[in-house]
This record gives sequence, structure tokens and C-alpha cells, in this order.
Amino acid sequence: MPATTRVLGALTAIYGTAVIVRPSVLTRPLQLSGDVAALPRSVRLLTAAMGAGDLAIGLAMLIAPAGRPLTVAVSTRIAADVSDAVIFGAGLPTRTTKCKAVAAATAWGAASAASLLGNRTRPSLPATTGTPTIKEI
Repeated sequence: MPATTRVLGALTAIYGTAVIVRPSVLTRPLQLSGDVAALPRSVRLLTAAMGAGDLAIGLAMLIAPAGRPLTVAVSTRIAADVSDAVIFGAGLPTRTTKCKAVAAATAWGAASAASLLGNRTRPSLPATTGTPTIKEI
């Protein structure tokens, strides 16, 4: 259903904005930092870039017209979630943190995929008028 896709897009954009404004929204759960003030400028910069990517993808999911443009926007979100799961799963410091990050990325990717499948329209059967003809049978 397009409404579900739009809600996921809005949540993605909100999360991206939150990461830009407060990098610890991303770095703390991933155990990449403790105190925000202690984050090196380079980490803040990379985190803001990740947040900007989520913001852009979320906005695309919100405003893309139905059909191929929306499919591309959602597919981009799914690809980002898959890459998050792989990269964080391989590189985070503890097994618990890896599992949480992979679960979160997988859940978001699955929700996006489900919304994409819900956006598909089923072909309608041709309308019949009265008794079917031999061609229709």
C-alpha cells in the first residue's frame, strides 16, 4: 500500500535528520562512541553524511510518484539496509551490537520490501457482459 511506503519514507527522513543533528542517535547504539562531545570531527562528518543519505531516500519515498519512481526509491532504501546489515554485521565491536544492528537493518529492509510488494497493482480480469462466449472460456 502506498500509504505504508509514505510512512516508512517519513520515518526514514526523520531518522536521517536526527542523525544529522545529533550523531549519537546512530553512534551510541552501535557502540561507536560514548559522549557526543568526544566524537571526533571526522566521525561527526561521516555520520552526518549517512544521515543525509537517509534523509534523501526518505524524502524520495515520500514524494516519488507511484509506479517506477517509487519502486526505485524503495529499492534504494532496501539496498541501503542490506549494506548496513553487511557492513555493521562485519565490523561492529561486539556480537550483541552486531546482532542488534543487523536485526534493525533487516527489519527496516523487510518492511520496505513488504511495502513495495503492497504497492503493486494486480491486473484486473476483463469484464464480462452476461453469458461467457467460447473465447472467454
